[in-house]
Amino acid sequence: MKSFGLILWVWAILMLPVQSWAVNVKAIRISDTAEKSRIVFELNRAVGYTIFRMHKPERVVIDMKHAHLLKGAIHADFSSMIIKRVRHGMHKGVLRVVIDVNHKNLPLRSFLLKKMHGKPDRLVIDLLRKKSNYKINVVNKHSHQLVIAVDAGHGGQDPGAIGSHGLQEKKVTLAIAKKLVAMINQQKGVRAILTRKNDYFVPLRKRVRLARQANADIMISIHVDAVKKRSVKGSSVYTLAERGATADKVAIALASKENSADKMVGIHHQHFEIADPMLRNILGDMAKRDSLNSSQILAENIIESLKSLGNIKYDAPKRARFVVLGALEIPSVLVEVDFISNPRQERKLRTSSYQRQIAKAIFQGSQHFLQRMGMLVKTHDKKAS
Repeated sequence: MKSFGLILWVWAILMLPVQSWAVNVKAIRISDTAEKSRIVFELNRAVGYTIFRMHKPERVVIDMKHAHLLKGAIHADFSSMIIKRVRHGMHKGVLRVVIDVNHKNLPLRSFLLKKMHGKPDRLVIDLLRKKSNYKINVVNKHSHQLVIAVDAGHGGQDPGAIGSHGLQEKKVTLAIAKKLVAMINQQKGVRAILTRKNDYFVPLRKRVRLARQANADIMISIHVDAVKKRSVKGSSVYTLAERGATADKVAIALASKENSADKMVGIHHQHFEIADPMLRNILGDMAKRDSLNSSQILAENIIESLKSLGNIKYDAPKRARFVVLGALEIPSVLVEVDFISNPRQERKLRTSSYQRQIAKAIFQGSQHFLQRMGMLVKTHDKKAS
């Protein structure tokens, strides 16, 4: 009887990985837009995966390690213009999902989304339509290029934060922004625009309009932080919090400070809203969610790149209701590059070399994001090094 009990105990231990740490695929959802067909795998935790194509018939294959597809998880009517059907099977602890498609060699991108906004961990696969320009707004003559809007915080009669030795935030942000734009514009197929080119004031919502008018693919707003405690240093990156989302006290306080910039010239915001009323009507939940998720990924990539400077205040993005991030159709982030209230960091922020290091880190983070999202082909261009 003891040996039988031992067998049961060993069997139970062997079964523990499947029950306790296996990844459960709770749902597979398919949706179509004018730009892409999207397959979303809802998970109970992050998963290791590989993705590749197979031909005759045309199909995309996703292998997920230690994963299990729950019964009734597939939610799709297969009315998609691209996807014909979804099949799955198990082999040696690997869940293989096969997506039969109607077209050859469609542009493909995949990424993991962490649990956020009440949504679970997700694996997202996008099959992009070849002739799409991947934009929601109107195409302009530069539609063959990716456009990055770079926003230098403050300006003119709004100096922003001021260091103990008199350095003004508005001067630092413009210097970093110009260096970043120069790096971006050296890359083939990408161009950058500045929301302000010199020392003048631009209202927050006009900054958003300028990004929209340029048909920006992403927007990066550059700022410098300040607090009473002079020893605080390091970078942080923020994204827009949805209405009703709970932001921490630090993010709320920072958003309040940055949103108050317009008050210096008599512009008052009664409440936060998307700047373009028409877009509130034409943007669906899927488009907004897609952009918010993309903003999170962009922020994570920039944080990883900024770590090379050795000064990171928060190693994960924070969220708050920043007016300047109000273009929900454009993945947007606000980067607080360092603390001007720290005298040592203020001295560094005054130097062109440190400004260039920051610009390079932001540049590299944005490039990694565009490559990860399948929007930019990786090159070996060393001009920005």
